Amino acid sequence: MDAPVAVAVAPQAIGAVAAAGAVVGAFVLPSPRARAAAVLVALALIPALLLADLWDSPQVSDFRESPARAAAAAAAALVLAAALAALFVRRPEAFPILAVAALPFRVPIEAGGETANLLVPLYVVVAGGGLAYAYGRLRLGMATIAPREREPGRVELALMLALGLYALQLAYSTDFSQGLENLVFFYLPFAILLKLLAAVEWSRELVLRCLGVAAALALVFVAVGFWEYATRRLLLNPKVIEANQFQAYFRVNSLFFDPNIYGRFLAIVMTALAGVLIWGRSRRDVLACAVVLTVLWAGLLLTFSQSSFGALLAGLAVLAALRWGPRLVAASMAAVAVLGAVLVVGFPGLLNLELESGRDIDAATSGRIDLMEGGGSMFLDRPVWGYGPGAFTERFRAREDVGSERAIPASHTIPITVAAEQGVIGLAVYVLVMVTALGMLFGGLRALRERAPPDTLAVARGTIAAAFVALAVHTLFYAAFLEDPVTWTLLGAGLGLAASRPSSGASASSSSRPASASAPARTGSSIP
Repeated sequence: MDAPVAVAVAPQAIGAVAAAGAVVGAFVLPSPRARAAAVLVALALIPALLLADLWDSPQVSDFRESPARAAAAAAAALVLAAALAALFVRRPEAFPILAVAALPFRVPIEAGGETANLLVPLYVVVAGGGLAYAYGRLRLGMATIAPREREPGRVELALMLALGLYALQLAYSTDFSQGLENLVFFYLPFAILLKLLAAVEWSRELVLRCLGVAAALALVFVAVGFWEYATRRLLLNPKVIEANQFQAYFRVNSLFFDPNIYGRFLAIVMTALAGVLIWGRSRRDVLACAVVLTVLWAGLLLTFSQSSFGALLAGLAVLAALRWGPRLVAASMAAVAVLGAVLVVGFPGLLNLELESGRDIDAATSGRIDLMEGGGSMFLDRPVWGYGPGAFTERFRAREDVGSERAIPASHTIPITVAAEQGVIGLAVYVLVMVTALGMLFGGLRALRERAPPDTLAVARGTIAAAFVALAVHTLFYAAFLEDPVTWTLLGAGLGLAASRPSSGASASSSSRPASASAPARTGSSIP
């Protein structure tokens, strides 16, 4: 077992730790002004770190050779973020709605002959939210946006530990640039997103608006997917276009760059809509959800994403357990598992599976077995600290002597990726995040099984818990956990809902909480 070697440039590694420290400070510093200042520091350091890392690379050659163009782009982004900040100061409820609307959109940005698919709309929304948060506390002395800010709980502390560890382990990563990009593109901005969502004053109306936006987007994406399937033309993702030429079936990815990420989004929205269907009080709502779910299911089928099918089943199983109890669900799942095992072992031909050798199994799982074995081997070589954040692809290429066309940025099993990159230390923090997140999301949901109609916010908490389980299951078969903004959005909304008081339709059990536990600091009130 060899010791890690520091490979990062010292200023960049120090800058990464400083940016992570600023984000952590936005959660844990004692005064509102200090937290607001930390948010501003983080918003300034994130693009600075990325630009410093990419300055000599082809990706920023156009900006490097044209300072005026770079300045214009920076000014445009700042003006847009400031405009959104002004909106959020006046209308705080617009932040979660726009955040949900921006979640799925990745913008292809070409520079230096290379293309990167970035969550630019979401970054602008987060920047606007961060500016509004800081402006309210530094300039106005008021909690304009995020009025329910509170002491960080176990979930926030676990996530901050994961973020801090990721930044520290960058110092010896064998692929520092990739790890730094993960930090500045995903971990840091999404942590700010979670902070703001967790402090939102959630209401029945706001929950339904966010769900409506997500469902409307899903329907639009499915319509694009139907068009792609009908015309056999994909709008994005050249790799899938090429793969479709050699397969008996045609996969769509709609406006996403990956059929599996598209399928993940549909599975999560379908899980949320299924929650409304199960606890719906009006015939109109139930019928509308049933129609939308039917359309989305047809769209999901065209992705041929097995991981997304599994994620949806997991989410639906959780909803069923919350509604009717876990015993019936467990028995049904056991029966399905036995039936599936019989089909796979006894009749593999019906499922187009050939399981006579390891190569056949690897082909049936789209190469996941090789990736999992490679990740496991990497973990055994460095079991304590791993090869560093972002290093999986670089190490897999070098160790397995494969070309870039086979290498992908994860093992398709998040725990294995974490173990290979961050060792037992990172794996322990990953488990801590999962345990605290599940404990928070499922806490107090027994009221959903009572005969009295549950409060809307309680139903929302149950559907978010089920959606998080669906996402977690998907990450066991595909990439991106903390790199997915949906993870942080679900946790942020779950934290906010757990602290929100019930709406007017609350059941007696949920409305009997002390007023001191539920009274929020409303928009425009002084910061506590």
